[in-house]
Amino acid sequence: MTTNTNRSYFLNRAAAALLAVCAGLASGQALAEATAIYAGKMFDSETGRLLENRTIHVVDGRIASVQKGFAKRDREKLVDLRNYTVLPGLMDMHTHLTYEFGPRTYMETFTWNPADYTLRGVDAARRTLQAGFTTVRDLGDSGNVTISLRKAVEAGTIEGPRIFTAGKSIATTGGHADPTNGYRQDLMGSPSAADGVVNGPASARQAVRQRYKDGADLIKITATGGVLSVAKSGQNPQFMKDELEAIVATAKDYGFTVAVHAHGKEGMERAIRAGVDSVEHGTYMDGETMELMKRNNTWYVPTLMAGEWVTEKSAVEGFFPDMVRSKAATIGPLIQRTFATAYKRGVNIAFGTDTGVSRHGDNAREFVLMVQGGMTPSDAIRSATWNAARLLKVQDELGSIEEGKKADIIAVAGNPLEDIAELQRVKFVMKDGKVFKQPQ
Repeated sequence: MTTNTNRSYFLNRAAAALLAVCAGLASGQALAEATAIYAGKMFDSETGRLLENRTIHVVDGRIASVQKGFAKRDREKLVDLRNYTVLPGLMDMHTHLTYEFGPRTYMETFTWNPADYTLRGVDAARRTLQAGFTTVRDLGDSGNVTISLRKAVEAGTIEGPRIFTAGKSIATTGGHADPTNGYRQDLMGSPSAADGVVNGPASARQAVRQRYKDGADLIKITATGGVLSVAKSGQNPQFMKDELEAIVATAKDYGFTVAVHAHGKEGMERAIRAGVDSVEHGTYMDGETMELMKRNNTWYVPTLMAGEWVTEKSAVEGFFPDMVRSKAATIGPLIQRTFATAYKRGVNIAFGTDTGVSRHGDNAREFVLMVQGGMTPSDAIRSATWNAARLLKVQDELGSIEEGKKADIIAVAGNPLEDIAELQRVKFVMKDGKVFKQPQ
């Protein structure tokens, strides 16, 4: 009896000691994962100013604190960026990770499998992260591939930015993003709401619910014609008022925001009145449209790179089908002018490139075009940090270097407020406290 009691006593003591050791190891491991970043200059995305000589303390993937001066704590790993400008991770609100447009793109519809798009997406995700973009919205894919990409990034299986994806865009029959546009009649069929093609408010609601079932994060609709679809008009309205209202109301029920591809004024304004969250491209918006956007707190995502790219390619004989080429030559050159006016009028602008039209990893070219269009470098950076986080409704987690937020941090060698092109030469990338790129 006494022997058993003593044995139990010593076993309990041993167990307690083992637990204490494990706790100590866990504590030590947490400390070992802590990082101090010395920032010679740090971009404050709330004010748009550069702050000098800051230490950013990162613990368990989050920013524990930011303090003046350089002060490394015990057992913190040091990242010395005293000769660099440190910024929040950049956020691109309009990408297509599974696409990268080229002369064979239209044929890929018939020759590629979902696995082919997935492999391209893996490479595109890596390039995007290496370029300093730690968060993206993906606004339309094929086969819900980007939903799987998002899961793989979250699991750490592949390297890439944090992905908020719409899955398959929602279109109307024959509209921009109807996946069978340009097919011969026996292949054309009649795509349904499950395929992202709707007609009437009932199927519009069904399409939103299908996106929820698929695991999408938001809704993307194509409210007007587009440039790259094999269809005649690049700007005609393609959703009726009741369809748009059904989509927005259903999206709100399911916690979705709604992004809207739109070039033409009428389709754009119908969508804004219905209560969508952002307008992408916005080529033919005028002063009335801009005031409507301001009254409705609608975000504008300009995608200047897409305009530049389609304009350049429209001059290449045979690159586009003739129907697409004429639209590209007409619409492409107008986007930057629209952007310049919208910025002057005070429309809320969030950064977006439509990358996948242009090359993945070149996203920061958009900053250069925005500054050429009259935006200050500070506001351009804020559009990809502070503003983008608000469009995504994740401002409590992302968009600035502040205590409690996710440790998404990048660095460039020069001063991007003096030369915005510095953002095309990102030297350091951290996402969720993990370093993915170091200065060479």
